[in-house]
Amino acid sequence: MTANKTFSEKVYRITRKVPKGKVSTYKLIAEALHTKAYRAVGQALRNNPYAPAVPCHRVVASDGRIGGFNGQTKGMQIKKKVALLRKEGIEIKNGKVVGFRSKVHGF
Repeated sequence: MTANKTFSEKVYRITRKVPKGKVSTYKLIAEALHTKAYRAVGQALRNNPYAPAVPCHRVVASDGRIGGFNGQTKGMQIKKKVALLRKEGIEIKNGKVVGFRSKVHGF
């Protein structure tokens, strides 16, 4: 197992803990791993082979913006991420989570 794979598996383990109706951030996941590798967290989630068991759609940017999904930052993949979040009770307006601070799940 490579170091990158190990890192990715750690990201997936933490991301599994984000409950339905909540979101977390790339930064919070990185901090839970005692690193500042926020972008590496995003890359691991981009390549998530365990969706939906690892709910990568519940991870957003630190300011509540939707961020990316399946390697895309616009278009159909983002619409899919928004639809998944809305289905779980997360309200999205202007590309951001409404009431973001109250929806954040920390570790």
